Amino acid sequence: MKPQRANAAPARIHWHRTATQAPVCETLTQEVKADVIVVGGGLTGTRTALGLAEEGASVVLLEAREIGYGASGRSGGQCNPIWRKTPGELAALLGADVAARLVETTLGAADALFEDIRRYGIDCEAEQNGWVQAAHSGSARQSMSALADAWIAAGADIRVLEGAEVQAAAGSPAYDFALLHAKGGFVQPLSLTRGFARAAQGFGARLFEKSPVRGVVRDGANWRVNTAQGAVTAAQVILTTNGYTDDAWPGLRQTFYPMVSVSLATVPLSDNLQKSVLPGAVTISDSRRAIYYARYDRNRRLIFGCIGSAETAATLGGVARLRRGLRTVFPQLSDIEVEASWGGTIAVTPQMMPHLHAPAPGVLAGLGFSGRGIAMTSVMGRTLARKALGAADDTLPFAVSPVSPVSPVPLHWAATKLLPLAAPAASLRDRVDDLLKKG
Repeated sequence: MKPQRANAAPARIHWHRTATQAPVCETLTQEVKADVIVVGGGLTGTRTALGLAEEGASVVLLEAREIGYGASGRSGGQCNPIWRKTPGELAALLGADVAARLVETTLGAADALFEDIRRYGIDCEAEQNGWVQAAHSGSARQSMSALADAWIAAGADIRVLEGAEVQAAAGSPAYDFALLHAKGGFVQPLSLTRGFARAAQGFGARLFEKSPVRGVVRDGANWRVNTAQGAVTAAQVILTTNGYTDDAWPGLRQTFYPMVSVSLATVPLSDNLQKSVLPGAVTISDSRRAIYYARYDRNRRLIFGCIGSAETAATLGGVARLRRGLRTVFPQLSDIEVEASWGGTIAVTPQMMPHLHAPAPGVLAGLGFSGRGIAMTSVMGRTLARKALGAADDTLPFAVSPVSPVSPVPLHWAATKLLPLAAPAASLRDRVDDLLKKG
C-alpha cells in the first residue's frame, strides 16, 4: 500500500516496524525472591538490571507492558551528550563536588554508550556522526555561544558553526549559528532497549512482562513488590519508570511534568536528497520552545520530531505542526511522503535535570531525563547499579535526594492538566520569533 501523505500519516510507532527481535519474557505468576527488584523495562531499567546481574546480583525486572513500551521505544533516539546548563550553572544547582563528577561523566557519556553497544553486541543501528545544535533566534545564539564556551573550557569536543558552515553541516537554511558536538549520534531506541534486556538475561537477570506493580510494601527487613498475579521479595527496589510512573510509590509521579514528544518517519530519502539533508548523517535539534529535531534511520528515512500534546500525534494539530516544522527546517522535503507518526511521554523536571531519589532504606528511583534520555539513561542505570551495590554517594555523578516522602513539583495537578496546551502555545511563540528574525 502506498504511504499516505501529509497530515494523513498513519499513527503507528516506526521503531516497532524496524526493531530487532524482542526478548522472550514471561509474566510473573508466582512468588519469587531476589537481591534487587527493578521496576520498569525501559532503557534505565534494563541497563540497571544488566549492571547488577553482571556483578553477580540476583535481579528480577518487572515491566507492566512490554520491554521498551514507553519512551524508550518511542523517542527520537538521538544521543545528545551535554546538558542545557553550563558546568558553572550545574555547580550552583548541585554543589561543586557533585557537579564536577557529573561534568566528568557527561564528557564521556556518549562514548560510554557506544562502547556499551559494541561490548554487548547490540544491533541497534548505532551511528556516532555528530550532533548539530542549532540556534533559531538571536537570543538563542547568545545563550548557545555561552554554553559552548563553558563546555569547551571543561573539555567538550564542540565546534562553533556560522553562516554557510551550518548549511553545509545540516542542509538547512533555517539557521545561521550552531554547535557541532562530535560525540553525538543516534540509535534505534527500541532495539537498544531490547539489546540491554537480552544482555541482562545473559547474566542471569529474570525479566517479566505484563506484570504491573500493585504495591511496594515492607516485609520485615525486605521489600515485597506485588503484581497482578505474583510477588517478589528483595532487600532492594529500584524504580525506573520515568514518564510512565504511576502511584506504586506515593508522590513519585508528582516529581516531574509528563510532557510528550511526537515524531514522524518519512519514506527513505533518495541519494540526492541525502546529500542536501543532514549530510554526513549527523543529528540536529534546535533551540525552539517546541524543539525541532531530526535524524536518519538505517534505511535513511528521516525521523523528524517536536513537542506534542498527546501520544496520538495528531492531537491539537501535532502532525500538522510536525509537517510545518519539516518544511521550515528542510524545505526540500516539503512534498515528501510520510509513513508513520507517533508520540511518547517523557519526564521533565523543573530543573531540566534527572533526579536520583532514595525515599526509604533499600529503595531508589532514577527518572526525569528531560529530553536527554538516550545518553543519560545509561549513566543513570550504571549509577543506580553502583549505588545498590554499595557505592558511596560521594562517588556518584548524580546527587542522591534522601527525601521521604519525595517532594512534588509546585502546582503539579494544575500544570499537568494544562500541559496539552503547551505545545501549540510554544509553537505559536516560536513562529513569532521566526517572523521577528525575518523582519
